Amino acid sequence: MGVAAVRWCARAFLVSAALLPSVLFGQAPPNAPTDTTLYAVAYVETQASAGAAARAALEQYRDAHLRQDGFIRIELFEQIGRPGHFAVVETWRDQNAFDVRDGAAQKQLLAALEPIRVSGYDQRVYKTLTTAPAAASSDRETIYVIAHVDVAPNPQVPVLLAQLAEASRREAGNLRFDVVQHTQRANHFTVIEHWRSQQALDAHVAAAHTRQYRDLLQPLTGSPLDERVYTPVE
Repeated sequence: MGVAAVRWCARAFLVSAALLPSVLFGQAPPNAPTDTTLYAVAYVETQASAGAAARAALEQYRDAHLRQDGFIRIELFEQIGRPGHFAVVETWRDQNAFDVRDGAAQKQLLAALEPIRVSGYDQRVYKTLTTAPAAASSDRETIYVIAHVDVAPNPQVPVLLAQLAEASRREAGNLRFDVVQHTQRANHFTVIEHWRSQQALDAHVAAAHTRQYRDLLQPLTGSPLDERVYTPVE
């Protein structure tokens, strides 16, 4: 796509932004309940040979929070093709519930990971940009994609991500498409996708709305999109 075309599409997105709910820019519509949901996304790399120990430690950490007030879920993922690379997505009712969570459980997790880790436990806190109820699936071939979008501050980016999410949720192979925004760095986002199969993900990547999103985003970011494919740790 040429520069002129990119600029034309960008203007079209900005015009459509005026029609989107103000919630996309952190403002709830009048009389709408405030979404206080908090997400903590963490990454850790361990020795590939210690994958079983790492999975056990992460599962123990998740299970320690199951009955805690304000807990919604903790999802564990291991990167496909890279044993020992894990992502942890925590969902809490609000900031307070996250702040008073069981600190002993995290200390125990970090202690268990210390002798086998290759990287530190990198955790970042997010709020909702756009989420929707996930579709249920018992198919073991489903795959997840967790992507980072880190750009210079630009009000166009939340609009692009919201429109991508809306279009992607309408795809036949999509089970989930959530976008969360860093609580302190408004230009940093995490995208959590769930697809029925690799074929469904391939179709999404080739879809017109995905290619248009990437064409428009490229001039706004200084690095390639960081997209990683995962399988859940049950």
